[in-house]
Amino acid sequence: MSAKKEASVWQGFRAFLMRGNVVDLAVAVVIGAAFTNIVNSVVKGIINPLVGAIGTQNLDNYSSCLEAPCKVAPDGTVKSGVPILWGSVLGATLTFVITAAVVYFLMVLPMSKYLARQTARKAAREGTREVIEVTELEVLKEIRDALVAQRGPGPDKR
Repeated sequence: MSAKKEASVWQGFRAFLMRGNVVDLAVAVVIGAAFTNIVNSVVKGIINPLVGAIGTQNLDNYSSCLEAPCKVAPDGTVKSGVPILWGSVLGATLTFVITAAVVYFLMVLPMSKYLARQTARKAAREGTREVIEVTELEVLKEIRDALVAQRGPGPDKR
């Protein structure tokens, strides 16, 4: 019985993997990982130099000291004090906002417009089909009425 149960678990797992959603998710993760590199390059190559025009190019250098004196070693370890690295948070926030904007404007918005057009076209086709069906029914009724009128009164109506 356990061999049969393992076979059904394996079949269930295989069915899970073969569903379209899992494959779509795997593709999305791979593309998202590649896209992260692009966004990080934009932040490091464009955003940081723009911020650098005002101050330092590396947002990680922006910090405040909660408990003075703050001394941080070049490797990032804290020697003394309590530093708050708000520049790192700002950089991560900028990366997130840029990623979200690009995903929304280049992927979500065009796809939703496309799906709305497809839905409108489908509704228009169904509306046309209904009009044609109603029109055919009207024509058939008119033909029936014309044939009845041509025959004249029936034998029981004399």
